[in-house]
Amino acid sequence: MRTIVLLFLSSALSFAGSWSGSLVDARCWSFEELNVGQGHTAPFVDRDRNVEAAICSPSGKTKSFAIVKSDGLSLNLDAAGNAKAAELVRTTGKKSVRNVAVTGEEVKNTIRVASISTAR
Repeated sequence: MRTIVLLFLSSALSFAGSWSGSLVDARCWSFEELNVGQGHTAPFVDRDRNVEAAICSPSGKTKSFAIVKSDGLSLNLDAAGNAKAAELVRTTGKKSVRNVAVTGEEVKNTIRVASISTAR
């Protein structure tokens, strides 16, 4: 019985799945998210997420990455995912890695990346 309860609790904390969206520099994206005017009460209303994603497009020097989903919410990649994303950017070029597909496990707004590839 303990095993079943433990298994249930551990599965409630993490979710396996797949995500697609724009690959961005996580540090740049967090700054863009904070870049709102004083008294701005609706941060998602007057913002163009595509422009912000283009501004935060990763480069060969990017160390931490995030995926921005179509709803505008982002998920950070874990250390292994950052390494895989850096390799993808390096091998395919900055412009080619705009949209990606990621598989893995989500734990507290971070994806433990199993695989990452360019999306079609």
